[in-house]
Amino acid sequence: MKWKDVALTGWGRTSTARTQAARAERRGEIETAFNEPGGEGLIAYGAGRSYGDVALNDGGRTMLTGRLDRMLAFDEATGLLVCEPGVTFKDLAETFLHRGFVAPVSPGTAFATMGGALANDVHGKNHWSAGSFGSHVEWFDLALPSGEVRRVSPDSDAELFDATVGGLGLTGIVTRLALRLTKVTSSNVVVREARAPNLAAMMERLVETHGRDTYSVAWIDALASGPSLGRGVVEAANHALSGFERGRPKRAKRLPVDLPGVVLNPASVGLFNALYYRRIPADGRERTVDFPTFLYPLDALGDWNRMYGKRGFFQFQCVLPYEEAEAGLRKLLEVIGEARSASFLAVLKSLGEAGRGMLSFPRPGFTLALDFPRRDGTLDLMARLERIVLDHGGRIYLAKDAALSAQGFRMMYPELPRFRAVLDRVDPDRRLGSDLSRRLGIRSDA
Repeated sequence: MKWKDVALTGWGRTSTARTQAARAERRGEIETAFNEPGGEGLIAYGAGRSYGDVALNDGGRTMLTGRLDRMLAFDEATGLLVCEPGVTFKDLAETFLHRGFVAPVSPGTAFATMGGALANDVHGKNHWSAGSFGSHVEWFDLALPSGEVRRVSPDSDAELFDATVGGLGLTGIVTRLALRLTKVTSSNVVVREARAPNLAAMMERLVETHGRDTYSVAWIDALASGPSLGRGVVEAANHALSGFERGRPKRAKRLPVDLPGVVLNPASVGLFNALYYRRIPADGRERTVDFPTFLYPLDALGDWNRMYGKRGFFQFQCVLPYEEAEAGLRKLLEVIGEARSASFLAVLKSLGEAGRGMLSFPRPGFTLALDFPRRDGTLDLMARLERIVLDHGGRIYLAKDAALSAQGFRMMYPELPRFRAVLDRVDPDRRLGSDLSRRLGIRSDA
């Protein structure tokens, strides 16, 4: 393979890496890449939509897997799709939505890949009923550091399966996977939107969607305070009863330049949030939209990360268990509001059962996500938020992270010793590695 010195970055543009990269065109090229990992080992890099350093490998080697994007087989009767890791959620929607099938779970961008979804065990707006991505994967082929390619399923090697689901690409490189798609009644969804005047009402309305609606999400004004703390808009959706359309792929609008950092300030963000809240009538509204528009609103603006300027931004996402959620979320929002650093509306969702992966993020509770422009003091704010999450028994999402401490990580992910044991078995020479794995001390506390 041809290795080239390149600079890669996370989607938040705060984490960068200088790495030797090669672009895999065929699955067999991944198998041979382990023969000469060099430097700080090897890691896979798909679409680059992880926000921090999970897919970065400064000083090491990086396997670019985006061109491994073939769909190899599909069973219409069962919905089982066999595909390569570079297939994106956009590819799935364009190929299968008009045929009545959707990805069972999807993150907030259609540009994420199947390999990335597996490595981060992503969740979506239907987690309460559908769980996370790994729950719908039947098996995957894994190129191990030894050069062996092994088909892994819960029956063949449950430990390796559970270590790879949500395992941040550290057990090997997935070369193909079998994912069971979900049958739906329409390519459109009926969306109900309603205001929630404060945090308590917001949480109550999200819980009310359980068992009634397929998808739900809430948008919070993170700058609201006092009696309005946690106010926002709750969206709940179900597929329409009939109707499939094969629409033309929509071309995203582009943001051709980095915006000046002064554009996003408390006054402009506060005005946007207020207008966003009031755009919904007091008694709510109902509308019908195509499924991708509902799932991926940010994809309408390509390179939207450039809104934060050249310095980039950090995304913070945590989950707090239900019994601690209201107190913990209130404290988080108070600290964020006092800092006057939050960007546009935060996202709140309710989560169901825990992911099966040893390092899976989802667990029963409420998850809050929002962005912070990179400024002086932002890392100190992130450290304060980490402490609050720990105090309330929660954890931080590694796919979004660029600031979590190694100590905080060990406290949030109690199955780390089991995960390390699997890594010691399949990668004893430590040929796989990433900036995140070293920052968090995943292979060793030292």
